[in-house]
Amino acid sequence: MRKLTSFLFISLDGVVESPNTFVRPNVYADFPELIRENIAEQDTILLGRKMYQEWSQFWPDSKIEPFASFINSHPKFVVSSTLSNLEWNNSKLLGRDLAGAIGTLKAQPGKTIGVHGSISLVQSLLLAGLLDELRFIQVPAIAGHGRRLLDPGAARQLDLQYSRATPTGLQYLVYTPRP
Repeated sequence: MRKLTSFLFISLDGVVESPNTFVRPNVYADFPELIRENIAEQDTILLGRKMYQEWSQFWPDSKIEPFASFINSHPKFVVSSTLSNLEWNNSKLLGRDLAGAIGTLKAQPGKTIGVHGSISLVQSLLLAGLLDELRFIQVPAIAGHGRRLLDPGAARQLDLQYSRATPTGLQYLVYTPRP
């Protein structure tokens, strides 16, 4: 059975939205290695509608590596109840039954399925018990505002599986949700 993992940048105060607003320039040097490490395990991408719409306009012409080659060449499954047509290469819509569609994807042969960005989708997958791992690059900054991964009151217990600090002070953290 394949794993379903999320990959998000997160500030010390839990903000996951618009990391470009709280990431200081000197830490970008550590990103490519962490991104390369994550995408090496993946052969399928799961995106929410908003992330699909943003990224389908940016990544097809991007030269930002190692992610551009990865995202443009691998299958992308999009969770949306409003989109009917996807134009980005290798993109397919998932059906309305999210749990069933995820179960089908996880049962297929292959490597890890990665959710990149897609805050609402990660929230839904986590709360539904469908996410196997949460992977974060924790940035040593307090964002002060922006969307957090979960709303107050949506308590979840997590187990730390792996952690590593980078030379610029980023923390790479891998958690598994407790049932």
